[in-house]
Amino acid sequence: MPRTSRSPHPVSRRHKATETSTTIEGTETAGNPNDHPAHEVVLLAVTGMSPAILTETIWALAHEQPPVVPDRVVVITTRRGRDQIEALLFTPRAELGDRSAWQCLRAGLESLDLDLSDRLRFGTTANDVRVIATVDPADMRSSELADIRSPADNEAAADFILEQVRAIVENPDTALVASLAGGRKTMGALLYACMTLIGRDHDRLTHVLVNEPFETLPGFFFPAQPGPALTDRSGATHLPSDARVELADVPFVPLRHLFDRDLGRRPGTFLRLVDQCRGSVRRRLADDIRLEVDPRRGGIQVNGQWVPLSPTEMLLVMFLADRARQKAPAHGSYKEAIDDLEQFRLEQRELPATAGANWRHAAALACVVDERAITRPLSSLKDKLRRAGAAAVTLIDCLPEKGRCSLEVPAALIHIRP
Repeated sequence: MPRTSRSPHPVSRRHKATETSTTIEGTETAGNPNDHPAHEVVLLAVTGMSPAILTETIWALAHEQPPVVPDRVVVITTRRGRDQIEALLFTPRAELGDRSAWQCLRAGLESLDLDLSDRLRFGTTANDVRVIATVDPADMRSSELADIRSPADNEAAADFILEQVRAIVENPDTALVASLAGGRKTMGALLYACMTLIGRDHDRLTHVLVNEPFETLPGFFFPAQPGPALTDRSGATHLPSDARVELADVPFVPLRHLFDRDLGRRPGTFLRLVDQCRGSVRRRLADDIRLEVDPRRGGIQVNGQWVPLSPTEMLLVMFLADRARQKAPAHGSYKEAIDDLEQFRLEQRELPATAGANWRHAAALACVVDERAITRPLSSLKDKLRRAGAAAVTLIDCLPEKGRCSLEVPAALIHIRP
């Protein structure tokens, strides 16, 4: 193989690789590489107790056409994961000729005549291995996370992964190859979410696939590693050269361009970013909704689709629509809305009964309002909208949800019949 020059377009169209000790099937990557020349390729990976996914991924990247050799590697892991990287990748092993797995990987890539000058920078410093941190709310002391076990740990991991991805994608001179193959499943899911929210068109999200038994075989790092055959738990031996390492690109939709204008400044936490993006989606959906509330007939029309309502559903919709028409601020919770809903109920009860509008004086509305007066009719209303079909179901995302009790439809698109 001829020595490969440093390519300004590391993210490229790939074809089936030449026959080597590993089989790589090429696929087309996202984005147009000619439109996104990058000066630095960064491999960002989440890992746990099996850091061999790093050597496997790098080996697979090096066998693409043209080969992709990351300039640097950044790993997101836990304290235990960092210890595994130190022990399995950077500690010399007798079976590898008293060299570390990382040293063997670099030697294996150089034997392919790949130029590693100023490339594949990785070690055990905090710049290379980034351990998820958490904060004790009692004394606000931060510490490294040993594992992801609780909702609080998961939230800390989400924020941490978002920051690591953001630091790379906000640099226009980088191309990101993100690997979700390692770590707990929640880490891979969070990395996928972060790539969807702030990833760019020319970035990649990958998963490395290794055939059995090599996927779980202790001591396997890449097909061309030196040393003897590897022994599995049953005592059978396997040659590393028999391994097939394949890199699958995981499709994702980069939504950053969709939300940049709406967000203005990017939120600091993962949950806040998700909430603001969801709010943007609601606003976009609401722009296409036409809502007519008909108190005489006791129902609503959503984009022309008629949906009859029960008295409690009608009261809730009238209340929400009236506040939306007045551009009143959203209540932060169902509990906050109770007093205003109770006042609205009393006002409706004072109106005279008319043909078709007797819902105001139904027995179901005789009781004082509590939180269930919102949650129950809200749940049944959503069920009715789903059954009504595509024209009506779009209203569901504009209805109240946890952390917001309001109707997110522009006032100009709401019509309340007299």
